[in-house]
Amino acid sequence: MGPAGPTGPVMSREEVDRALERLTAEHEAVESSLFALQDHAGRRLLEGARLSGTTAHRWAQAEAAITRLWNAFDTYAAALRQAQEVRERRRWPSREDLAELTRLLRDPRTVPGGALDGGAGAAGGAGASEAPRLTEEVTLSGLVERMNGWYAQALDVVAAADSVWSALPARIDMLAAELRRVRSLAHSVGVRPGEHPSGDDLERTTDELTSLRAEVVADPLAFWTPAGGSSAPGGGRPETSRYDRAARALEDVRREIDAVLNVRQDSEQRLMRLRDVLSRADRTLAEAREARGEVLAKIAASEVPAVSGPATALHEQLSAAAEYRRHGEWHRLSPLLESLEPRAEDELDRARAQLSAVTAPLAVRAELRGRLDAYKAKVAQHGMAEDRMLIERYDVARRMLWSAPCDLRAAEDAVLRYQQAAQQVLVPRQSDSARAEGMADS
Repeated sequence: MGPAGPTGPVMSREEVDRALERLTAEHEAVESSLFALQDHAGRRLLEGARLSGTTAHRWAQAEAAITRLWNAFDTYAAALRQAQEVRERRRWPSREDLAELTRLLRDPRTVPGGALDGGAGAAGGAGASEAPRLTEEVTLSGLVERMNGWYAQALDVVAAADSVWSALPARIDMLAAELRRVRSLAHSVGVRPGEHPSGDDLERTTDELTSLRAEVVADPLAFWTPAGGSSAPGGGRPETSRYDRAARALEDVRREIDAVLNVRQDSEQRLMRLRDVLSRADRTLAEAREARGEVLAKIAASEVPAVSGPATALHEQLSAAAEYRRHGEWHRLSPLLESLEPRAEDELDRARAQLSAVTAPLAVRAELRGRLDAYKAKVAQHGMAEDRMLIERYDVARRMLWSAPCDLRAAEDAVLRYQQAAQQVLVPRQSDSARAEGMADS
């Protein structure tokens, strides 16, 4: 066919039909996308929200893009209907029909500038700051490209805002509910702002969550991290770093409160154990002091260590711990109990060691008495109880051991002399008995 004008040759019937089929499919796709965008939950939320910051600015641009999108779509649909009407005149279009269809489908058409104004700016092109034009020339294919760009621009804003609103406010509300529970527990154990660091942390976290939620609702796109590269509209993820920090801070406080609650639950038993340990230490020291007096009265020439007094500082701290418990100051009671428990055990061990050191001379005297009586019984068993030398040495040792004050060194020497004498007497006696038994056996 001959040329139809400056734009190129006249399209054939097959070319016209393929072009109409393609443009109709694009019309249906754009129409479906427009209705989906119109019904998008994010768009409805954006239209009803009081926006600020980045979101207010970008939503204003997106609304303008949506308006241009509908205007362009109406222009596109009208041009497509006109072309379809021309094509439907005849089954086999004439040369004039094909020329007209070629013009309708390929030639640029003049449209009002307001219908398409801002397309370059929406795409971030060089014409973003140019003054609006009264009219503009654009083909149907050009209209499709622009509609796709405006749709992507609007969908990016709508989908990103919807993703943030779907993710963060609900999580913030759940965290705020947990914060109220923890704050109630904290108050019950005396953890309050200005009185305990964890109380101050709770106050800061409460303020942060309140502020964060208000900012997320008013400016969701400030909490959106777009995906890198040429991602699809709405590609990216919500920015949750502030929420995550608040969640970690609350978890730290919750662990602290749990520890204080554990102290509240078992503090009475722990205080009772502490009182018992310190009481046993005091009784042991009192016993050591009494034993020291007895040792000094009954044992001569023996160095007896002095006995210290009760642990006054520990008793004062125990009284302070009881006061903390009485007034519900669990956050102060917890570290004090942790400190007192090992020190009380050390005090009891120290008291026991002093008692052992003080009573050591009495233990030595008791051991010497037992050894003396054991040898006497052994001597009597072998019929030597009437031996004069043994009787004299036994009497000497016994008088020393049962007299007060007892000279342990002299008494030990006397017991040793009796023991040696008994062995000297018993050895020959045992030898004679062994020989007598041997003769009897023969």
